Amino acid sequence: MNLSKVIASCLRQNILRELSRTREMRMMKLNDNLRSTYVELNRNLLLLQREGIVMNEYREPAGQGKVRIVRLNRDNPKTKILIEVLKILDDEDSNN
Repeated sequence: MNLSKVIASCLRQNILRELSRTREMRMMKLNDNLRSTYVELNRNLLLLQREGIVMNEYREPAGQGKVRIVRLNRDNPKTKILIEVLKILDDEDSNN
C-alpha cells in the first residue's frame, strides 16, 4: 500500500504516535488511550500489520487469559519514514 494511504487515517496516525512513545502496549490499553472502538482499532492495526509496520504478540500472564501486545516494527524502513513524517507534521501544527 502507498504510504500516503497508510497515513491518511487519523486513527492510524494516532496509533503510530502512541506506539512510537512506548516499546509495546496491550491492545486494550491502546484502545483506551485512543478512545476508539475495538473493531475500528483492530481493522486499522491489521492494515498496519499487513504492511509490516506493527507486530502482534500474544502472552498469557499468570491468572489471566491471553493478552494481545502491539508494537512498532522499528526495523521496517516504512515505519521509520512514517514516524519521521508524523514528527514533521506535528512540528508544523505546533508552529501554526
